[in-house]
Amino acid sequence: MTVDRTTDRRRGAVATRQALMSAASALFAERGYERTTVRDIAARARVNQALLFRYFGSKQALFEQVVAGEGRRHLRRTPAEDVLESALRGLLAQEAGDAGDEERRHRALDIFLRSAAGGEAARVGRLLTEDYADVLATLTDADDAALRAELILAWLLGIGLSGRVVGRGALADADPDRVCALVLECARTVLEKLPAQP
Repeated sequence: MTVDRTTDRRRGAVATRQALMSAASALFAERGYERTTVRDIAARARVNQALLFRYFGSKQALFEQVVAGEGRRHLRRTPAEDVLESALRGLLAQEAGDAGDEERRHRALDIFLRSAAGGEAARVGRLLTEDYADVLATLTDADDAALRAELILAWLLGIGLSGRVVGRGALADADPDRVCALVLECARTVLEKLPAQP
């Protein structure tokens, strides 16, 4: 039996890239961009840190792929009318320390918020928020759909940021279901195509 070394190498490369992306995603969500080192990512992925540079070129490029990948996956698999609630629940779960089901857990906005102070994070965040705003804008027929979408997104990010900065008070102590119900009720006045809560 002949072993195809090229196929073996490709499988190894794919597995290594995925391990680096998974490790980076977890670390960026825990620590933010600035406090996550290449060495930390490689150690978590259990690979040599030179492989990060081989497959991604830099920590910045890896960060961009992680955030863009997380965001696009979330937007691709979530119906437009559920994006706001799903992202909000993801941020609230992060604040409560509830990891939840890794497959359903959404971290792109959380990673962005933990990393927002850095220049690279701000640039990537602009791209990410544009993707979210485009989807949210489909939930209204108003002439100012882009403005409405950006206002809702700003509110969503503000909720996540206040949990990070303040970390206490009524919002921090609130039941995530209650927070979602209130936010979605208000958001429906701006994005009229958001479905009513049962």
